[in-house]
Amino acid sequence: RAQGIWFRQQGLVYYVLITILVSFGPVCQGDKILVVPLDGSHWLNMDIIIQALHKRGHTIDVVRSSKNWYIKEESAYYSSVTVPVTEGFDEKFIKNYLRTLFDIERGKFSGLNFIKAQVEAYSLMKTLANFISNMTVTMFEDENMMKMLKNRQYDLVLTDPVWGTGVMLAHYLKLPVVFMVRWTAGGEGHLIVAPSPLSYIPMTGSGHSDAMTFIQRVKNAVCDKYFGPHVDYDALVRAADIWLMRVDFVFEFPRPTMPNIVYIGGFQCKEAKTLPKDLEDFVQSSGEHGFIIMSLGTFIAELPSEITEEVAAAFAQLPQKVIWKHQGERPSTLGNNTMLVDWMPQNDLLGHPKIRAFVAHGGTNGLQEALFHGVPVIGLPLFFDQYDNVLRLRDRGGAKLLSLGTLNRNVFLESLQDVLYNPAYKENMQRLSTHHRDKPVKPLDSALFWIEFVMRHKGAAHLQSESYKMPWYIYHSVDVIAFLLLALCTMFGMIFLIIRCVWRMFCKRKTKQD
Repeated sequence: RAQGIWFRQQGLVYYVLITILVSFGPVCQGDKILVVPLDGSHWLNMDIIIQALHKRGHTIDVVRSSKNWYIKEESAYYSSVTVPVTEGFDEKFIKNYLRTLFDIERGKFSGLNFIKAQVEAYSLMKTLANFISNMTVTMFEDENMMKMLKNRQYDLVLTDPVWGTGVMLAHYLKLPVVFMVRWTAGGEGHLIVAPSPLSYIPMTGSGHSDAMTFIQRVKNAVCDKYFGPHVDYDALVRAADIWLMRVDFVFEFPRPTMPNIVYIGGFQCKEAKTLPKDLEDFVQSSGEHGFIIMSLGTFIAELPSEITEEVAAAFAQLPQKVIWKHQGERPSTLGNNTMLVDWMPQNDLLGHPKIRAFVAHGGTNGLQEALFHGVPVIGLPLFFDQYDNVLRLRDRGGAKLLSLGTLNRNVFLESLQDVLYNPAYKENMQRLSTHHRDKPVKPLDSALFWIEFVMRHKGAAHLQSESYKMPWYIYHSVDVIAFLLLALCTMFGMIFLIIRCVWRMFCKRKTKQD
């Protein structure tokens, strides 16, 4: 009897241990994932996915250049594959590019100088394309690196399609590919993979479509060199197994979609945490007026001095407190109500009860966080997709859209007061926030499921439309229309000939009778 009790106790111990292991162990068997990210704010999104995949037991390698801006070589979540390059995408490049854009926007050029400035902006985009192609070429020319990547036997490539390197690596390694995407070099992601009728789908554009076309040509040249003329870069992009689209239909305009597009908008958003003491004290000192935050994202440390002076002067006239992410020279017009910071916990500030408005550049990350917390936006778009992003919130009544070309203290102050004191902005953003949060599956969980789905099934070909394999004339049914027109013309031609023949016979018979 005592022995039976001992066995039962041992069995209970084993049961408890197994339960604990199952509860806290990885959800699934760990796979090997090769991540080819884009630097800057795009990396912040990818890093969230990487950490979540690491927690689920997957092994992750990240391809990065030796001139990276944000992607660290050492990490607890991934191992690095560092590609040695002499030039890279850095703060200096962005600063030069922005300075040129600002000067063009504010009309500082005319005649030949304007043309020269446009050429300079285009030249900077070409330089960016060269950064991309040089990194890709360096990788493919390094036989040891490519052999190492092959020997690692990855299960999946997770990449941002703007760069293109990940798309080519996936093709070279014969691996399924999942995109973390909003934009590609060819434009907004939907334009590549989903039907986009011009009748009700607004065309998006950054104003630099020619330069982006140049980047596509560079990628095609690299494809041609390493895979032969029969491999088209655009076809590789369209053949991606899953597109994790960083928007949802609260933010995006209603439009046709495809089975392999998964919407994960707001996956990076989370509930606000407690603020550091200095920020909390400053925020609480705002009283009933609340506070505003201003941040122009990852790339922009400061605006040109003539703009910062106008912005600071407008803030100084408000009763609200202001927290402004600004790393440049302190504006002479700065008011006592404004705190300048090098960094801010943006999500936690947006989730604070006293927040009143968010002055933003229009990056997807910041606008998604504003949407999540229901905070109205004053948009100052600078480049790329930012104008289109703010436009979407403006059309839904949650944002005010301004242009740097016409910005001064009066225009800025008037816009701030409109957003602060017109309750419609807050009400619209709160409504959008409610819709955004009301989902059957959390966006991050959805992203992880589909990444693991592709690894479990070695791809997702059954979700891909055959349209990406079709020539343009077949996709648009030009051949069918041509055939039907030919058949119609033939039918009308035959009817005409029959009528003509009958008419002639009738005329001949009438002539004989006469």
